[in-house]
Amino acid sequence: MMNPHSRQRQARVLRAVRTLHRWTGISLFLFMAWIGITGGLLGWKKNSGGLLLAPTEKGSTSDLAEWLPLDSLQELAGRYLHAEVAADLPKAIDRMEVRPERGVVKFTFRDHFWGVQIDGATGALLRIERRNADLVEQLHDGSLVDRWLGTDGRFKLFYTSVMSLALLVFSVSGFWLWYGPRRMRVKARHG
Repeated sequence: MMNPHSRQRQARVLRAVRTLHRWTGISLFLFMAWIGITGGLLGWKKNSGGLLLAPTEKGSTSDLAEWLPLDSLQELAGRYLHAEVAADLPKAIDRMEVRPERGVVKFTFRDHFWGVQIDGATGALLRIERRNADLVEQLHDGSLVDRWLGTDGRFKLFYTSVMSLALLVFSVSGFWLWYGPRRMRVKARHG
């Protein structure tokens, strides 16, 4: 038979864990749902039929010796952006994704969610794309709020720290809520 004081102590621990689990869930429900939705979208971005992320085009050659210099391609990307989307969009590059096997360079811009794919050898425009996956990623990790507030990554750091700690609390408390009662029943049977 289980000691009544031990059983009461375990029951108190279970109630405390249940309360922690409940209040963490209540207070962070919307954020957890948001992370679940945006995380799911990010997982599907390459299989979204171009809705979230356009497919990578194919350029004329994968031979880098035949390619134009990156600074020339960057200049062309800015020109295509202004000619095809809007002349007032900033041309500051966030990143250049060089895909030699596809013969293409993908340009993403720092201040908006447009992208340009250019043939590395000819400089021809292959695709202008709305990069919805980049928007979803910034919504997912909180960096869009940093961008709006001008907080230089501090919000993202706080947000990801709180959410990762919450996931850890949910995992541990959820496991204990499942395991604790079983443990009490086994101890009660075996004394």
